[in-house]
Amino acid sequence: MHKQSSLLAMSIIGVLFFIFGFVTWLNGSLIPFLKVICDLNEFEALFVTFAFYIAYTLMAFPMASLLERTGYKKGMALGLFMMSVGALLFIPAAFSREFVLFLVALFVLGSGLTILQTASNPYIVLVGPIESAAMRISIMGLINKAAGVLAPLVFTAFILSDLSSSLNAADVDLHELAKELITPYVIMAVILFALMLLVLFSALPELEFELDPYDTSNIFAFPRVVLGAVALFFYVGIEVIAGDTIGLYGQSLGLANATVLTSYTMGFMVLGYLMGIIFIPKFISQERALLFSSLAGMALLFGVAFSSTSASHIIANIPDTIVFVALLGFANALVWPTIWPLALKDLKQHTAKGSALLIMAIAGGAVLPLAFGKVAQITGDMQSAYLVGLVCYFMIFMYAIKWHKMNSWSR
Repeated sequence: MHKQSSLLAMSIIGVLFFIFGFVTWLNGSLIPFLKVICDLNEFEALFVTFAFYIAYTLMAFPMASLLERTGYKKGMALGLFMMSVGALLFIPAAFSREFVLFLVALFVLGSGLTILQTASNPYIVLVGPIESAAMRISIMGLINKAAGVLAPLVFTAFILSDLSSSLNAADVDLHELAKELITPYVIMAVILFALMLLVLFSALPELEFELDPYDTSNIFAFPRVVLGAVALFFYVGIEVIAGDTIGLYGQSLGLANATVLTSYTMGFMVLGYLMGIIFIPKFISQERALLFSSLAGMALLFGVAFSSTSASHIIANIPDTIVFVALLGFANALVWPTIWPLALKDLKQHTAKGSALLIMAIAGGAVLPLAFGKVAQITGDMQSAYLVGLVCYFMIFMYAIKWHKMNSWSR
């Protein structure tokens, strides 16, 4: 791809990654909000993440087939249109306060994001040398997580400026509170539709692939991709746990304005992405960055489980255990950027199917937070429930030291 085309692709995909981040990490604030207006317990509230992320599993391969027929550019435009429809579905959901309708809206939003993610990640991998792909994805991740920092702040400022005092009021009108969602999601729908037109009529180049020397259409014949999907399943699970449960955890500890806590996790992820941009591949390889991430994540989980729930030694007025949850964002930052180029290496025309398989792994964000919620519900101890993430980091560790090197199942 020519340099000018590469810069255009990076610019347009950068805008899309901002949208990914804003829509995705808005869920961290939406969870405690819907918990109140729909009268849910912690486990039920985490179905927000389930509805959103399960769309990636159910829609990934259909969307990959669609991309092969329509091309990546038209596919991304369709994804933005689907997202605008999902945003508009928040209107009847807010009027009715029916949790099921909120889940339907989130599923449609997730479906639109599925095709966008399936199309956009290969662009970033393939617009330059594979060895520096993690650096380019880190730039996109920086944009994505910067949006994740803003989303909870915007939600708290414009949806409910003082959530804690409003929810503690005995005479609070939950129907009026729910209607606060309408205007922001209408604005989101308009922006998404405008972006659809931008992509559709832009000069964004199509991706072209060389023929694969291996005569196979079965993506499961490539262990590097399959095991990459396994690692990403567990990674997305712990990423969502760190980003989307911190508000619930803070709420359980009695912290005011718990809806902004996702911004702390996202802030540390931004720091991690900056480190990736600076150090990969000049000072550290993609493989070593992935290994560091897995080991750092394990260490931080012990900090979450065994640190104080009341004292503030690291950040003023924030319990140490909450700070360690937020710090998981730093450990998580380089996992996505490093696994993608390692998994897609040498796939050639199978890249769309390989990308779809990796996108399906985002289902970890649907399943594992529910597992976390159930453990917390059964034990009555949300703090120790974070240790379920040790399994996630072990899978990432295995991909870093062994699985990414596998060219066939016999080796």
